[in-house]
Amino acid sequence: MESLRDIIEPMRLQHGATATSSLEAADSTVQPLTSSAEPAPDSRQTLSTDKNPDEAPLAPKLTNFYDGNAMPMQRFIALQRRHEHHLEQKPRKKPLSDLWRKILSKTQPEEDKKGPPLPEKYGKCQRVVGYGASGIIYVSRKKKENGIGEELYAVKELQRRSRETEDEYIRRLTAEFCVLSELHHPNVISTLELLTDATGNYCQVMEYCEGGDLFTLVHSAGKLEVQEADCFFKQLMRGVEYLHEMGVVHRDLKPENLLLTRHGSLKISDFGNSDCFRMAWENDVHLMSGLFGSGPYIAPEVYTDQEYDGRAVDVWACGIIYMAMRTGGYLWHQARKDEDEIFAHYLKDRRREEGFSPIESLSP
Repeated sequence: MESLRDIIEPMRLQHGATATSSLEAADSTVQPLTSSAEPAPDSRQTLSTDKNPDEAPLAPKLTNFYDGNAMPMQRFIALQRRHEHHLEQKPRKKPLSDLWRKILSKTQPEEDKKGPPLPEKYGKCQRVVGYGASGIIYVSRKKKENGIGEELYAVKELQRRSRETEDEYIRRLTAEFCVLSELHHPNVISTLELLTDATGNYCQVMEYCEGGDLFTLVHSAGKLEVQEADCFFKQLMRGVEYLHEMGVVHRDLKPENLLLTRHGSLKISDFGNSDCFRMAWENDVHLMSGLFGSGPYIAPEVYTDQEYDGRAVDVWACGIIYMAMRTGGYLWHQARKDEDEIFAHYLKDRRREEGFSPIESLSP
């Protein structure tokens, strides 16, 4: 059976990565999982390994979570030849982060202010469900046309950045919407429309994922079961593979940006830092530069002054996300050997025959 390292490393080498494998990480300790938008605490928790699922009894294996004072609910059920997810939204504190020709030519959204206002079309925004790199995310409810039941939507209020002109603001949010409106994949969030609310703020209407986000799930669970983590990782890689086939790199993949449906479908969201590395009419890949991403998920080559392949950066982040799911924490603060002692230790150990223990000790 192929290991995750066998899968990931060839992908990074194929994409011209100058750095290390996406799944290789620190030593036998991990740092507690906190939002990448907050400084990670100095305390560390011991990394333990999961039992081999092949040794588990045939009876379903349940991973429970608590909702307030309610009885435990069955979040993940591993059966003999299949498994089931049962997820629900959990609250998270404020941050724990021929197509491109059309984008560059736009100065304002096509919808403008002529269409129906947001509340009339998608219902009134009722509560905050998350915080993205570029805005607050609300959930809106609207009664179905037949009057039976409700339809839920996620509405992202796109905030203007500091020192950003009005024209820059319009072009940025339009570019993100144009990218998302052209992407159609089961593991990429579906974006429905870009329009303004009653106060004139631009909002992005998306499908609502009632299972919350991956960060909140891992944070509440401590760490995920092997089969559960593998399922999410497989969906993540399918979504990333599709983005790269479309010529798009995300550049800010992290658990906070991975949304979940109630039954465990994973959706990549928040494309505020995305970019195009190849036009539809081109064969060559455009290298990138500049610091993008969030803390522990940033690949080593991004910290250098050299250009890098954005695809390899995405793949590296996927590997760090997988380790976060399996261990429940970060293996280092940043992938810079001169700034992070644990990362330097990792670089040394990966050259040894026995490898790096936090990775080698993971059960298949």
